[in-house]
Amino acid sequence: MSDMIDQVAMQIKSKIGKYNPKIGLILGSGLGGMAEVIKDPIVIPYEEIEGFPHSTVAGHAGQLVVGKLNGVDVLCMQGRVHFYEGHSPAILALVVRSYARLGIETMILTNAAGSLNIDMGPGSLMCISDHINLSGCNPLIGPNDEKVGPRFPDMSEAYDANLRKKLFVAAEQEGVIINTGVYVMTSGPNFETPAEVRMFKMLGGDAVGMSTVPETMVAVHAGMKVLGVSVITNLGAGLTADKMTHEETITQANEAGKKLQKVLTRLVKEI
Repeated sequence: MSDMIDQVAMQIKSKIGKYNPKIGLILGSGLGGMAEVIKDPIVIPYEEIEGFPHSTVAGHAGQLVVGKLNGVDVLCMQGRVHFYEGHSPAILALVVRSYARLGIETMILTNAAGSLNIDMGPGSLMCISDHINLSGCNPLIGPNDEKVGPRFPDMSEAYDANLRKKLFVAAEQEGVIINTGVYVMTSGPNFETPAEVRMFKMLGGDAVGMSTVPETMVAVHAGMKVLGVSVITNLGAGLTADKMTHEETITQANEAGKKLQKVLTRLVKEI
């Protein structure tokens, strides 16, 4: 395990030159515009990193972008990889563990998600306070390397409370409203049924999507702090008569992502 992590991390390290990022970002569907405001960027297509998984989904550029965000060194994953693409949980883990090996201490994870709350409509932002994993995917399954993290990592505060406080301060300064809620992960790639949406609400969920939880578990396992933010792109099935499409997800994420971009640009200065 460690050998593969070292191999991927060293390849990235050899390409990022003068930069020494401590903050890593993973951008969800339609949220790649965040990477466009990074100054003096070094762009590394995933294909140039041996052993690194490739993104195959529309709205995910499939490249690392390293540079300055509001004067702070950041390593940005412009386009994530998903369990539903056929990637193994171990490969999903490799991405985040290579970040940790590079010295990343804080992970900011963003995603496009469907709302389970009629009052939190498309265009809203939701700070993830906790998650429910219904995906059947756990990247920590298998032999454990104690040099990477503990066999039984604690998840009682998977999303760092201090980072969440700083997010709300940054949002207030930018005049942006951010909700708080529990994120439910399913495997996808199909959208949820109305019956599933009713169940997720009964379980205590506020938004549902197909990502983020594996990265969170691996980051916490590796000792990193995690902040998660969902861009709400639609109401869940049964809460509206509209049909859900990936194209609409990307459109809504592009619009709401502009608000998130302003908040995160201010936030990184405070981490």
